[in-house]
Amino acid sequence: MALKLIILGCGTSSGVPRIGNDWGDCDPNESKNRRSRVSIIVESSTTRILVDTSPDLRFQFLACGIDSIDHVIWTHDHADHCHGIDDLRQVFQKKREPIPAYARDFALDSLKRRFKYAFEGHKYYPSICDGHILENVTEFGDIRVKTVDQPHGGITSAGLRFEHDGKSISYATDFGEVTDGMRNIFSNSDVFVVDALREKPHPTHAHLAMTLEFINAVKPGLSLLTHMDKSMDYNHLCSILPKDIRPAYDGYVIEI
Repeated sequence: MALKLIILGCGTSSGVPRIGNDWGDCDPNESKNRRSRVSIIVESSTTRILVDTSPDLRFQFLACGIDSIDHVIWTHDHADHCHGIDDLRQVFQKKREPIPAYARDFALDSLKRRFKYAFEGHKYYPSICDGHILENVTEFGDIRVKTVDQPHGGITSAGLRFEHDGKSISYATDFGEVTDGMRNIFSNSDVFVVDALREKPHPTHAHLAMTLEFINAVKPGLSLLTHMDKSMDYNHLCSILPKDIRPAYDGYVIEI
């Protein structure tokens, strides 16, 4: 195995269905329309990296049989990407040492303020995360991660490219425009997991037409749409998309 990707969650910040059993245009009888908040795992035979601690992290780990990680990366500090941080306590209990945890400097500062106990511990509980700045290129065991800052409203999110043994998986979620830096770093990935919130344009997220144009520019082998809302029905998307562009679904696994 060179690289393995697990889609833990591929939904927008409200998930699908929304509270109130609101499925929107998604068929509730299609299990692949049930989406938890976005998070992925990328791993080699020796290294497992979690990207984002979604509020659904406990459920996601249980559903996918995950009980340990070696590193965690946060793309940014929005609630749907970090509010599951406390579920890392159970990973710590098995590991018995703080989990190496990475984010861009401004995001890490925010996380340390909001979840001080997780990074510093206190009298009765040890810290569960060991915070580090995510550099433009960072080595995580035998996986190299390249990072680019993506415009996301008034902040930036971290776009990530994972490389190991000649294979690559790229992850671009939560961006509202595409930069030259993004095109460069994501070019010719074997697998490209990319934001496609909905078909209608949105001020801080990619809509489907923008995403398809982006995919055409970077020419990946396989593209998987993520961060999809209740308007993005799985089977409808499969019927209109090329075979090398698929909607992701929770629990999707691919090895390259």
